[in-house]
Amino acid sequence: MRRLAVFASGNGTNFENIVTACERGELDAEVVLMVCDKPGARVVERAAAHGVATFVFTPKQYASKADYEREIVARLDAAGAELVCLAGYMRIVGEELLGAYGGRIINIHPSLLPAFRGAHAIEQALEYGVKVFGVTIHYVDAELDGGHIIAQRAFPYEGNDIEELERMIHATEYPLYIETIGKLIDFS
Repeated sequence: MRRLAVFASGNGTNFENIVTACERGELDAEVVLMVCDKPGARVVERAAAHGVATFVFTPKQYASKADYEREIVARLDAAGAELVCLAGYMRIVGEELLGAYGGRIINIHPSLLPAFRGAHAIEQALEYGVKVFGVTIHYVDAELDGGHIIAQRAFPYEGNDIEELERMIHATEYPLYIETIGKLIDFS
């Protein structure tokens, strides 16, 4: 069984999707650590409900990004994490974490990369007027949303209701993330 760590900053629906897939046996894995940079985030409650160990921190309590990333690496190492899955983690991964886990960190992004990188991809795509939306799973490297693409899935949408579009993105990303994690752990 593979050991996963999931990083999140908010509601935690992708975290819950991954944990639930592990619990149901859809993934031959377990989530051994959830890392969150926002102590009040809903994902912290979700982790507790599933009995998943957490490392919740406030970046401003550290002298530097390198300092809190060294702490994260120590927690990942102690948990025996083999694959890190970013699931709405709203921080750019830095040198310390990439140095220790580079090539073993993946991210899910709500656009068809390389288009619409960064935190507001859905809004940017709507403003641009695209007619095909989608999600991308990619390896994390030093470039923002620039790592090697592992998987993508697209769907048409011609409306302008951001809530409806977000629901469609979630409906697309949840199964794609599980499928992709499954393939990665089967081949490693």
